[in-house]
Amino acid sequence: MSCICKVFFDLKIFPFAALFHRFLSHFCRMLEKLKARWKVNSINLVLVIATFALGGSLCGYAGRKILLLTNLEKGALWVILYIILVTLLWPLCVLLISIPLGQFTFFKKYILKIASKMSGGSKKSPQKTNIAIFASGAGTNAQQIINTFSGSANIHIGLIICNKPGAGVMAIAGKAGIPTLLIERDRFMNGDHYLPELQKHHIDFIVLAGFLWKMPASLVQAYPKKIINIHPALLPKYGGPGMYGAKVHESVIASRDSESGITIHYVDELYDHGEIIFQAKCIVAPDDTAETLAKKIHVLEHAHYPEQIAGILQ
Repeated sequence: MSCICKVFFDLKIFPFAALFHRFLSHFCRMLEKLKARWKVNSINLVLVIATFALGGSLCGYAGRKILLLTNLEKGALWVILYIILVTLLWPLCVLLISIPLGQFTFFKKYILKIASKMSGGSKKSPQKTNIAIFASGAGTNAQQIINTFSGSANIHIGLIICNKPGAGVMAIAGKAGIPTLLIERDRFMNGDHYLPELQKHHIDFIVLAGFLWKMPASLVQAYPKKIINIHPALLPKYGGPGMYGAKVHESVIASRDSESGITIHYVDELYDHGEIIFQAKCIVAPDDTAETLAKKIHVLEHAHYPEQIAGILQ
């Protein structure tokens, strides 16, 4: 998309190419937020939006047809009755449209949630989610996550886990007053995987932020779709064993790729293999080095990782 806009801009075919590209970037980011919030894939997101649009049109059409049967002249009373009719018809129309589009389950839950809020169900205190952050290095992503959720009513950083003595993330945790756990490889890989400690701290969700060990299968099974990772490239490219940090950026530069980015994904038993949740891209300039590309990637990581965590946990 950025390449197309750049061509338009260079040829002066589309003088507002930069503005158009910015609008598209914001629009795509909004769609990614909706995917995370509603927990749907791209195809279902399109179908959900189509259901909203068609259901709204149908209830508007049905409301007008019903009022025509009353022979009531248009005026203040007609408008009031129309609004009431549309409000009452909307759930039925949306559910009707959702059936052929395969979104009935989603809209049933959605409408029940709205009904619960209207009846006062939303007054209940939100359940707090305890997060454990696994990190191996300086902890810049961990710092952003801590900053984002500091004081949050429903998301709490309950534990920082590290596999390297003296790593910067341990100092960050100490400064923030967050409990830490330094882990040993054999117990993590072949023992109890520190599950008792995770349970002791009531950990509900695990975030990998620059953690270099593969997660044991038993730990993944104990936290199904509750472990996420951020990778400094556009998976499935430049993933797998040994692909981390500067090695990833060096590979991107060596391959002369025109773009790179980040991938946030669920963790399974393989390196960098789980279901992709979100990706963001940046341009790789001809004069970029691994160091300058790393800085661009860090900007994306800090901007999007806390945001995506919040979306998933909502």
